[in-house]
Amino acid sequence: MLCRESDCLFCAAGFEGREPTGAQDVARELPIRVVVVHDEHERALASGRILSRMPIRLVLADDQYLVREGIRRLLELQDDLEILTTCEDLDSLLRAAATARPDVVVTDIRMPPGLSDEGIQAAIRLRELDPKIGVVVLSQYATPSYVLALLEGGSEGRAYLLKERVKDVDQLVAAIRTVADGGSVMDPKVVEALVAESTRGDESPLSQLTPRERDVMREMAEGKNNAAIAESLVLTERSVEKVIHSIFLKLGLTWEPAVHKRVKAVILYLAESS
Repeated sequence: MLCRESDCLFCAAGFEGREPTGAQDVARELPIRVVVVHDEHERALASGRILSRMPIRLVLADDQYLVREGIRRLLELQDDLEILTTCEDLDSLLRAAATARPDVVVTDIRMPPGLSDEGIQAAIRLRELDPKIGVVVLSQYATPSYVLALLEGGSEGRAYLLKERVKDVDQLVAAIRTVADGGSVMDPKVVEALVAESTRGDESPLSQLTPRERDVMREMAEGKNNAAIAESLVLTERSVEKVIHSIFLKLGLTWEPAVHKRVKAVILYLAESS
């Protein structure tokens, strides 16, 4: 049966009522922004080094066969990614991770046995099993409570992406590579949901932010530096610096000139205050 949706993941992977044969070109939407790049990767980038390693070893989990196989076939086209195994539920995912010790797990947020938040449960259990295993959670829901649960033990090596992004395999691959390096990735729509959730309470320090400061903070949460923020909001870089300084004063955060560190501080603050 043919899919009726033009942006269907199965069609992007070559599924059209038959076995998939490869990836087709799909339209690119708003790109995923890397919101945190942690110290080791940041130092490597600053020094001009490229982190050398074997292919990134993956375990893929999704309870829907077509989705699971579609993602697998898309990722297998990448020379630096290696699919170790695929799983269809939480228990098989945890067993595979314990046995294979992958670099990164890519998992749906809802799987058997409970079809609730098994992807988040897996991320929590994997942090206990081996903190070096990164987790990319794919979800249909831009729900703050899911994101906050994912970040509760720390944002290192964690990503939360909406499934609609998967049709552009470059976005998923970029997230996998970043998480493998210990960084974090968050979908822009999720960032907006976090900001909206955090500013609801009158007592929240975020409620003290002006509309301009909120605009700048959203740009920061997308990983942009001062020059990019200035261009996006039609401001001078000096004005952006003043706004960011004001944001950090109101949030009680120490000024950090490094863009990724200040983004980390903002995201962690949102996680703690929501």
